Amino acid sequence: MTIVNKTALLVIDIQKDYFPGGAYPLWQPEETVVNTLSAMALAQSHGVDIIHVQHVFDTPAPFFNKGTKGIEIDPRILQAAPESPIVVKSFADSFEQTNLEGLLKERGITSLLICGMMTHNCVTHTAISKAADKYDVIVITDCCTTIDEMVHNIALSGMSNRVSQKAAAEAFAV
Repeated sequence: MTIVNKTALLVIDIQKDYFPGGAYPLWQPEETVVNTLSAMALAQSHGVDIIHVQHVFDTPAPFFNKGTKGIEIDPRILQAAPESPIVVKSFADSFEQTNLEGLLKERGITSLLICGMMTHNCVTHTAISKAADKYDVIVITDCCTTIDEMVHNIALSGMSNRVSQKAAAEAFAV
């Protein structure tokens, strides 16, 4: 994929509940944030739109409960792209019952770079969503994490026949 202004970087669910002290800490959340911040800087240098995605449950759930600190997007991620829109979702698929598709259409987006938390759930469901079929999709592998390394690698393998996968540096190579 050639990076053009028709590309968006979706930064999915990098929220406080996934960090130590949160309701559901993941494997390597800090490394994922550092890598994602680098990817966001690359996106900005290439004129790529950045869209934050935030998971919030309206009904009681194990984590991401409305009104808790756990739903907050990591402040480093927000500070890196403070003007970027935030799509709020309540399903694993970032397109499901959200304004994401309309936002992408409004911006003329044709390609998606996807990163975030959790690889095996929200990243996968967004990347292989029926709604994502119309986009050229790349999952940025070094900017994703989940409950452990094995599940992360299984998730990447599971979606490898549907979407491209690249490390951030490769995804932004022009």
